[in-house]
Amino acid sequence: MNGTYRAVEVYEPGKLRVVERSVAEPGPGQVRIRVEACGICHTDAATVMGAYPGLTLPRVPGHEVVGRIEALGNGVSRWKVGQRVGVGLIAGEDGICESCRRGDIVNCQNPVTSGVTTDGGYAELMTAEARGISSVPDELTSPEAAPLLCAGITTYNALRNASLRAGDLVAVQGIGGLGHLGVQFARHMGFRTVAIGRGRDKEKMARDLGAHVYIDAAAEDAATALQRIGGARAILATGTSGEAMGPLASGLAARGKLIVVGVPQDQIQLNAFPLVFGGRSIYGSLTGTPIDGEDTLAFSVLENVRPMIETFPLERAADAYARMIEGKARFRVVLVTKNAAALSARNAA
Repeated sequence: MNGTYRAVEVYEPGKLRVVERSVAEPGPGQVRIRVEACGICHTDAATVMGAYPGLTLPRVPGHEVVGRIEALGNGVSRWKVGQRVGVGLIAGEDGICESCRRGDIVNCQNPVTSGVTTDGGYAELMTAEARGISSVPDELTSPEAAPLLCAGITTYNALRNASLRAGDLVAVQGIGGLGHLGVQFARHMGFRTVAIGRGRDKEKMARDLGAHVYIDAAAEDAATALQRIGGARAILATGTSGEAMGPLASGLAARGKLIVVGVPQDQIQLNAFPLVFGGRSIYGSLTGTPIDGEDTLAFSVLENVRPMIETFPLERAADAYARMIEGKARFRVVLVTKNAAALSARNAA
């Protein structure tokens, strides 16, 4: 196919630029997607700063991608041209490593990683592995759906796979890009939901999102406050401070779980006493499979869970990325391409 498309690439660590690239046909087992929206995630910093192990530049970042299939590679039968699909962080697996052979695709030792091992969604077009895409329901707009393919699936999977029961006390630490979705999911899954933030100014938002209880960690010790109301069966740690995460283990009920989904730069310091006396545990949870992505989107439609987003045009990707990295966004930043604008214009007509 002839023609070019615009993409935003990292050409050296810390620097983004808009470039024109030639359109290529998808290879066997692949699809070409006309991108409508792509969320900007904090994980993108590893690509933008050139820090991801094995990364080669130039590279197009982006792993919260929604668009429409416009071309199919040989052997692709599950998907159709015109179908709206999404691509998350783990966008394919090798199928032969031990993790894959045990059915643990998310922890594939040689994954196809959007925006890292292959070009991602900061672009008008993207080539993706057909096995690594998710169907997007009509009830969600593309900008709404994009963050749900990373921030959404991360918090949704962490909670639904934690062996919790309806009515359990579940706390979400951090009311940000991950946490504002975690609070919504926890409430709609039937948990007694506690939001942990810093400052009384966040209380109204936390309650509007669905929190039954708000704890201001700037005014009182969060672990003590949790124990006062019975202790948490699970705490979803979404913040960016390891120093703040570690002490939360003391706020767990016996056999409670501290589930880490945020990746802070500093160390998480733990006191062994609450872990040993009470059988409490700490573990991490990473994203999910393409079918998990479809589950996340379906649940979001069912319970009206939506990300709070700010949108930017593709050509302002550098500004949008800076807003995210500086912590100024409320709460997810999404790049919107001219493809989405053209579709909206056609629908309006």
